Amino acid sequence: QVQLVESGGGLVQPGGSLTLSCAVSGIIFSIKTMNWYRQAPGKERDMVARITSEGSTNYTDSVKGRFTISRDNAKNTVYLQMNNLKPEDTGVYYCNLVYYRRDYWGQGTQVTVSS
Repeated sequence: QVQLVESGGGLVQPGGSLTLSCAVSGIIFSIKTMNWYRQAPGKERDMVARITSEGSTNYTDSVKGRFTISRDNAKNTVYLQMNNLKPEDTGVYYCNLVYYRRDYWGQGTQVTVSS
């Protein structure tokens, strides 16, 4: 079975940094495009960053220059390094992939940016 487990969330002050991890099992990780989504309080779940099997990346405009997505295929893990965090970055962050045209999600990890 496909499983995704996020970790690394927490409380951080504006301008601070945090790195999220997502451990993946049950698939051939190295050939999959991996995505990070976030859901702010009262808002829809939106894509934050994406990394393909080739290593190409894509980011939503609001995080460009601040967030970096990366992957370690030997560890079946995708990361999201978040720098210069802002209050609007607050939300639950989810790791995601598509397998046989179906979405798979982790349990989510809470990130709170507040002074």
